[in-house]
Amino acid sequence: MTGPFRVVLLTSGPSLGNGVREFIRQLESHPNIELSAVVWQTQSPTFSGVVVDLWRRRGWLAGPLLVQKYLGMLARFLLRPAHEFRLARTVRTMRDRIHCCEDMHSPQTLDMIRDCSPLLLLVYGAPIIRKPLYEIAPLGTLGIHHGKVPEYRGKKTMFWAIYNDEPTAGVTIQRINNTLDGGDVVESGEVSIGCRLPWLIWRDLERMGMSLYIKAILDMCNERASFGRQQGLTHKTYRDPGVGDIIRFWFRYGHRLAAAMLPGANNREPDG
Repeated sequence: MTGPFRVVLLTSGPSLGNGVREFIRQLESHPNIELSAVVWQTQSPTFSGVVVDLWRRRGWLAGPLLVQKYLGMLARFLLRPAHEFRLARTVRTMRDRIHCCEDMHSPQTLDMIRDCSPLLLLVYGAPIIRKPLYEIAPLGTLGIHHGKVPEYRGKKTMFWAIYNDEPTAGVTIQRINNTLDGGDVVESGEVSIGCRLPWLIWRDLERMGMSLYIKAILDMCNERASFGRQQGLTHKTYRDPGVGDIIRFWFRYGHRLAAAMLPGANNREPDG
């Protein structure tokens, strides 16, 4: 099969997050991929929409999370201003192909996606995708999950991997089906946790995920992808952390740092 391969991206939320914008840029710049449309499910793509969404999902944690969000945006701009301008320009130039909707499963939205004639649908930060949406494209739908499967399904899985003192955090590219984070695995990878700062772990995980995602798209469209069925479908499904979880997280993370800084920590003989 020869490219460019036509795809449609599905996402959601009150704003297009940095990861989504970066993924759009990579799709737009790839010579063998044609991004026909971005379907963005959102109730209110405004600052007030961001506030309301955070309050609805996280309650009293909305304030600190809002501060964290905009400090992160400021830091990214100060560290890489040229890159941030490129992201903004990419989104601006494809404005006519970004379609906002309140429900991407509505008949009107499904018809619009069908009219794009995508070979493959892509999910990045979208809500749970159901039939018949994920079956519209001939090759189905791919999604990215920033967690190992089946061990870490659900939300904020990198947080929970660090919380559980795992040595690595994972990312998975899977073919979407009717099971939450339970699709066949197309690509997967892991990054080291160690004693690194969480935002550095996330940066590496996100970069690896996008690289694997692009590879999976090309392999799917060129009919050379391989699929691994998940085993152990009864693993725990994680949720957004609460205040107590966050406090325990930083306590455990601080303990991990302190243990690593002890004299001889790196030279200690393994037990047994």
